[in-house]
Amino acid sequence: MLHEKGSGNPLGINSNSDRIPFHPYYTLKDIIGFITSLIIFIMFFLFIPNILNDPENFIEANPLITPNHIQPE
Repeated sequence: MLHEKGSGNPLGINSNSDRIPFHPYYTLKDIIGFITSLIIFIMFFLFIPNILNDPENFIEANPLITPNHIQPE
């Protein structure tokens, strides 16, 4: 009886109209999501690549002064 009607269908109503096929819909959805994330990734690293850098990397170097974090032994 379970295999004839299905466990989630106690009334025995034909629910094939509620289903959509996997291949054209979810495959296209995954491809669009992948392309969108790839475009965002490429734009992020081509146009603003320094956004995640440490701010100390942008301080201009002074050859006459030793940085504070370098201490003699």
